[in-house]
Amino acid sequence: MRKTIRTRKLNRRDFMKLGGGVLAGAALTRLLPRTLGQSGMIALAEDYSQVTAAPADLSLVGTDGWIYLPGEVPIPGAVNQFYQPDDYAPGLLTTYMFGFRDVTGLSEELVFAQKMKCQATAPLFWVNEGQEYRVKLTNVGLQMRPDLIDEHTLHWHGFRNAWPIFDGEPHSSVRVPIGRSLTMYYQPFHPGTYMYHCHVEETEHVHMGMTGSVFVRPAQDGTPIVAANGKTYDRFAYNCGDGSTGFDREFVLNLTDVWAEAHWADSHVQLPDWTDFNADYYLLNGRVYPDTVAPNGIGLDTNTGILQPHPDHPELQYQPLSSLIECEAGDRVLLRLINLTFGQHAMTLPGLKMRVVGKDATLLRGNDGTDFAYDTHTIYLGTGATVDAIFTAPEDVTETQTYLFYNRNFDRLSNAGGQGYGGQMTEIRVHPAGTLAPQTEPNTNPRL
Repeated sequence: MRKTIRTRKLNRRDFMKLGGGVLAGAALTRLLPRTLGQSGMIALAEDYSQVTAAPADLSLVGTDGWIYLPGEVPIPGAVNQFYQPDDYAPGLLTTYMFGFRDVTGLSEELVFAQKMKCQATAPLFWVNEGQEYRVKLTNVGLQMRPDLIDEHTLHWHGFRNAWPIFDGEPHSSVRVPIGRSLTMYYQPFHPGTYMYHCHVEETEHVHMGMTGSVFVRPAQDGTPIVAANGKTYDRFAYNCGDGSTGFDREFVLNLTDVWAEAHWADSHVQLPDWTDFNADYYLLNGRVYPDTVAPNGIGLDTNTGILQPHPDHPELQYQPLSSLIECEAGDRVLLRLINLTFGQHAMTLPGLKMRVVGKDATLLRGNDGTDFAYDTHTIYLGTGATVDAIFTAPEDVTETQTYLFYNRNFDRLSNAGGQGYGGQMTEIRVHPAGTLAPQTEPNTNPRL
């Protein structure tokens, strides 16, 4: 990464900062090896080049693009003009976005060809506890807004990162300018569900779509444990030791929202007043109901860099992650819920009881072993919160049963105030035993 050197005169305050920084740096140099290094919280390297020498496990590109949302949001006082759908939107698409894309395995030429092709929400990924993991972020700029020379970061929200340079919080880490890349290093030691987002101009960038889901699998994974229900599990949400967080299938649900005026303003070179914020859409994994139950996209074509949609839903090309939850009779299903909206939500599941086992990437268990997990039909999530909950599907299922999982605030169950159900709603379909193959990745529903 090339350095940009800017010269200016130093004043007295600068010298005071410099002196304080030198003293603090000297203290930290002596302190870190005795604390973070010995506790296993940080992987020490002689220099930064050792961290980035290994290839990235995941490559992301930051850019802009378009997605599809149903319904209309008229511009007040205008005749036949709408914030949504945007009159600049191409083809089947309706709404301008910022976001990330998975470009792992693509050549540099194809990486930069993904400008204007972001996705909502950002790619889902996961890491094993203790694993060294590298994420390469490339900023290719905003095609619709070349006047915006915004830098980007990747802030792993809630992650205890001992190296501030990779934290993504722009006051203590490196921001990635247009045309540049940065490889970030992680070694997580705390399993659970997290989120990530750009932390530059965060009010705008987060709301415009630069948000994604990430979780850490516990070291206990792969060790068969017999749970209290008599069944054996080898996949877990946390290092529970007793199988209480074991599951058969898992699904991630990332809650976001869209204020159509702000998205229209960005595409039309306007400046929204964020104090007027009033969301028109509430999304799960970048979609609104009934699109939430449409199948996953097909994936990335590494020969062309094109994100391929499901053939039945070409309008969802840049919204590839389904929220449909399918399982078999008797399955334990882990729900990883993430709230990156600007408000609190209550997600409810009538007919099935959920057991909340973790919150904000922390097992609900005291240091003395006291179990604080609880059963509920409704999960409350504040802004920036995550919840891990497990439900058990009914045993006596001879034909498919369908349950609705939705936001209990009915104002958030329509698409821009239109008729019919919309917003943050999905379906849970419980099939008879022998219908589905074992799940190998989250948010997949493999058929036998």
